[in-house]
Amino acid sequence: MQRRTFLMSTAAGVALAVAPVGGPLTASATTAPATVRTPAELQAAIDRARPGDRIVVADGTYTVPPDSPLTIRNKRGTERAPVTIVARTRGGVVLEGEHSFVFEASSHITLSGFSFRQSSTLDIPPDCSHIRLTRNDFQLADIEGLHWVMVRADDSTVDHNHFHGKSTLGIYLGIEGAGTDEMAQRVHVYRNYFSDHTFAGSNGGEPIRLGVSPRALSAAHAVVEYNLFERADGDPEAISVKSSDNTIRYNTIRDSLGGIVLRHGNRNRVEGNHLVDGKEGVRIYGNDHVIVNNYLAGLSGRALVIGSGSERDHLPGETPEARRGNDAPDRILVAYNTLVDNNGTLSGESQRPHEPRDVTVADNLFVADTGQLVEMADTVRFTWSGNLLWGAAADGNIPAGGGTRIDPKLVKDPHGIARPAADSPAIDAGTLRRPPVTHDIDGQPRGRARDVGADEHSRRPPRRGPLTPADVGPHAG
Repeated sequence: MQRRTFLMSTAAGVALAVAPVGGPLTASATTAPATVRTPAELQAAIDRARPGDRIVVADGTYTVPPDSPLTIRNKRGTERAPVTIVARTRGGVVLEGEHSFVFEASSHITLSGFSFRQSSTLDIPPDCSHIRLTRNDFQLADIEGLHWVMVRADDSTVDHNHFHGKSTLGIYLGIEGAGTDEMAQRVHVYRNYFSDHTFAGSNGGEPIRLGVSPRALSAAHAVVEYNLFERADGDPEAISVKSSDNTIRYNTIRDSLGGIVLRHGNRNRVEGNHLVDGKEGVRIYGNDHVIVNNYLAGLSGRALVIGSGSERDHLPGETPEARRGNDAPDRILVAYNTLVDNNGTLSGESQRPHEPRDVTVADNLFVADTGQLVEMADTVRFTWSGNLLWGAAADGNIPAGGGTRIDPKLVKDPHGIARPAADSPAIDAGTLRRPPVTHDIDGQPRGRARDVGADEHSRRPPRRGPLTPADVGPHAG
């Protein structure tokens, strides 16, 4: 590939080109799409951009001078006519140097198709909104402590990207907000591929960190869905949630150290995720969470942990030290999950003084051949109903009447997912009268008589399933 260096020279002419990524130019566009070939042309095109403009960057490897980043300042597209800056071909524009794009007071901007190789964080600041990063390849400099992408702007979108190749402390994608305790609102993260984070420390290498402890009580309303994680070994938390009112759904975590951890925050929903052949599963702290329709199988660690707290609850005005502690789980629903052949199935914790309270564990399928299926520590006002237990593993300390030991007659589908056969006793055995779930892990309707576990038996083909690399990243449909 031809190597180009960003020289702040006089702009040459521009040539027409067909837009390679995204939809057609909108009717409100003020100029036809054009290819820019120097940094001066690119910066000039950004400076004069109006809603609906598309700026196409010629393929090449570019080194951005540290004192001349590509600055997007006071640029405002619209919802129907964003300003789009796009590589001529996906991955064909490689950006090296300390910086690439720098945002300030801008909205409805899309960056698409770039290969980011910079040595500083790509920051989406809180004075922006509606910023979209789509179909990019992120492999920034492998610098100790460097976070690669930080989104702090409301209504931003991160989709169809590949994050890969970090071996040092630092996260792939962080979502925070303004100040010290606010969260960006309504960030959407979907169809991304997070792979090959090999940091060997005990923590600090999360693929996604949704908040930090000072922001735990702030509602973010983020949706993290349809992302694939493979060989995500930089942290025990592949998706680390440290804020409130988020939805984590339809993700696949495979062959990874990390799991889904509700580390701080309240009212989060974890639904329809596949965690297979890795180590960590789902771990819960905080209040009023809903954990439904998840499939956890072949994990060498603990599949589902209802934790204990160093604090009863996180409260406004508490000390930073208290905020960093664990909030005991209260008022949690754990229902319609399938846990198969994990080293630990459902367990609790005893190392902290505050036990979980008012938790419902219902209509789950627990199957294993080692250890104990249920190994909770102290609990208060737990409700157990409709769970099915099977395998050589002991029942553990599930209360009498909280579950039934019976062969669920599971069969594996072509993807290796264990599902109830047509004559399974799990079918129509659900006990919850009005659970907040209308479909199963495959997107099939539950109906009135619901099956135990994540899968509702059906002859119809599933609407979704475990993800593969073909389903995510820059080149996925």
